[in-house]
Amino acid sequence: MIVKMKQVTLLTDAKYRQATLEQLRELGVLHPQIVERSSSEEIQQTESELERLDKALTFLEEEETGQTPPKGEEAKTIIDAILGLADEKDELSQALYKLIETRHWFERWGKGSYTSIQKLKKAGVYCRFYTATKKDFEEFETDKMIQVIVSDQNIVRLVLISKSSNDKLEFKEDPMPEIEFDDLTSEIDHIEGEIKRINRSFAEMQSARPLLLDQREKLQKELEFNTVAASMEGSERIIYLQGFCPQDSVKDIEKMAEEQGVGLIIEEPDNPEAVPTLLRQPKWLRIIQPLFDFMGTVPGYKEQDISLIFLAFFSIFYAMLVGDAGYGIVMLAGTWYFARKNKKAPREVFRLMYLLSFTTVLWGLFSGTWFGSEALSKLPVLREFIIEDIYSFSNVNQAVLMQLTFIIGAVHLSLGHLIAAIKKINSLTAVAELGWIVVLAGIYFVANSLVLGKEMPAMTAPLILSGAGLILLFANFQKNIIKGVLITLGNLPLDIINSFSDVVSYIRLFAVGMATVIVAASFNEMAVGSGIDSVIGGILAVIVLVFGHTLNITLALMAVLVHGVRLNMLEFSSHVGMQWSGKKYNPFRK
Repeated sequence: MIVKMKQVTLLTDAKYRQATLEQLRELGVLHPQIVERSSSEEIQQTESELERLDKALTFLEEEETGQTPPKGEEAKTIIDAILGLADEKDELSQALYKLIETRHWFERWGKGSYTSIQKLKKAGVYCRFYTATKKDFEEFETDKMIQVIVSDQNIVRLVLISKSSNDKLEFKEDPMPEIEFDDLTSEIDHIEGEIKRINRSFAEMQSARPLLLDQREKLQKELEFNTVAASMEGSERIIYLQGFCPQDSVKDIEKMAEEQGVGLIIEEPDNPEAVPTLLRQPKWLRIIQPLFDFMGTVPGYKEQDISLIFLAFFSIFYAMLVGDAGYGIVMLAGTWYFARKNKKAPREVFRLMYLLSFTTVLWGLFSGTWFGSEALSKLPVLREFIIEDIYSFSNVNQAVLMQLTFIIGAVHLSLGHLIAAIKKINSLTAVAELGWIVVLAGIYFVANSLVLGKEMPAMTAPLILSGAGLILLFANFQKNIIKGVLITLGNLPLDIINSFSDVVSYIRLFAVGMATVIVAASFNEMAVGSGIDSVIGGILAVIVLVFGHTLNITLALMAVLVHGVRLNMLEFSSHVGMQWSGKKYNPFRK
C-alpha cells in the first residue's frame, strides 16, 4: 500500500535554524524538499572531505580482515596517510613506467654502454642509432660507415659511425638512453621495492576501513543536514522548510512544533509528482522489495502498488522459465547455504529465493523435468505427479503449452486493466478499462487462431467490437461525446494491435522454458549418451554434467531477468498505466 502523504511547511526564527533542524532530524519523519541553490561553504567543505575519504577507501580492500580497528587515531589522520602514500605510489609508478620504456631500448639493441659512447664522442667519433625496414635498407646506398646491430625479417637496426656530429641518415633515429643498463636495472628494482612497501602499508591500514566507513556515514549525515539547512528559505528573520510526511506521523510533527514554538502548515500536496513514495506492506509481501530495489523502480505517489500481482506472476514466470525441478532443488539448497552463511543479511532476499525455487520445483514436478532427463521423469514415484498436457518430453503437447501462455498473458493484462479501473472508480473512464478486458478476451481467441491454428469462436468479433465500443465512448469521456470518440479513435486500432502483440509475447515463457529443457538434455547426451566404460570416462562425464547444468542454470536466471521482469515491468505495467516515476521516501533522520 502506498502511504498517503501530507505537505508540511515549518516556519521558525532564523537564529533557531540549527536547533529546529536537530529536533526535526531527531523526529525522523519529514522528507524535505531540497531547493537547488549554490552550495554553502559548509556543503563544499563536507563534499571535499567525502571525496577524499572515498578516494582513500579505494586503496583498501573491501574484505574484512578480522583485525582490531585502530584506537585513538582520527579518521582524518588515516586519510591523510593513505592519500599521501597514494600520491607517492602514483609518482613512483610514473617513474617506473618511464624506466621500463627505457629498458625496452636495451631489449631492442642489446646492453650497450652509454659511458663508452660518450668517450667515443669526446674522441671525435659520433654514433647514431637508426631503425629501418629491411626493404628500405636493401635499397639504401651510402659511402658512410654503418654497422648493423640487429636484423630480422622486417626490421634492421644499425649504427652510423662518423667523425662529424652533423652526419645523419634518412631512417628513423632511436637515440640511446642516457643511462647505463646496470644503473637502470638497479633503479627499477628500487622503485618496485618502494611500491611493494607502499602496498604493504595499505594492507596494514586495512583494519582502519570500518573506522573510515563510520566517518563516511557521519559526513553523509552532515552533508544532508547542511543541504537541508541551505534549503530553508525566507527573510533574514523568518525562514521556512517544506517537505512531506506520512499522514499518520503528522501528529508527531505537530507535537514537536508546539513544544519548540515552530510555525506549522499542514496541507494536501499541490504537486503529486514531487511527493515521495512510501510503501507499507505485510511482512510476507515485503519479499518482492529486493527485486524492486535491484531494478531501482519506485511507483509514483499517484500510481498503484502492484506488489502482490507482481510477486504472484513473477513466481509463475520464474518457474516456467527455469522449468526444472532439479534446478529448483539446487536453488533451494544454495539459498539455505547462503542464508546460514550470511545471517546478518536482510532475510527478504532469501525468502524470495525460497518461494521462487519452490515454485520451480512444483512446475518441474508436474512437467516431469528433472535435470533435463526423461529417464528420471519416468521413475515410479515421480511419474505419478506428471500432468501429461505440460509434460516436457511429449511431442504433441506444445500447442497446449503455448495456449497456456496466452491464457496467462490475457489474465495478467486483464488484471492490469482491472487495477486501472479500480483506480478510476469515481470516473466513467473506468468503463473503458473494463472494455479493454473484453477486448483482451477476444484477442486471446485471435492469438489461438493465428498462432496455433485453432478455430476462432463466433463470439470473438462481438467481444472485440463491444469492448472497442466501450473504449471509444468512455476512454476520453466528455460533454462533447463525438470529440471524445474522435480523440480515442486515432490511437485505438494501433492500441488493439499492440495488445495482441503483448498477449502473444507471453509465448516466450514456453519457448525459453523448452530451450532450458533441450539444453539440459543435450548436455546429458554429451556426458552419458554412449555410456561410461572407464574411470576417465566417468570423470569426464561428471565434468560435462556439472559444467553443462551450471551454464544452463545461469542462462535460465538471465532469461528470468530479461523476460520474467520484462513481462511485469513493460507489458503488464503499460496496461495498468504505470510509469514507475516515483522517488523513494527518504526522511531527514539521524
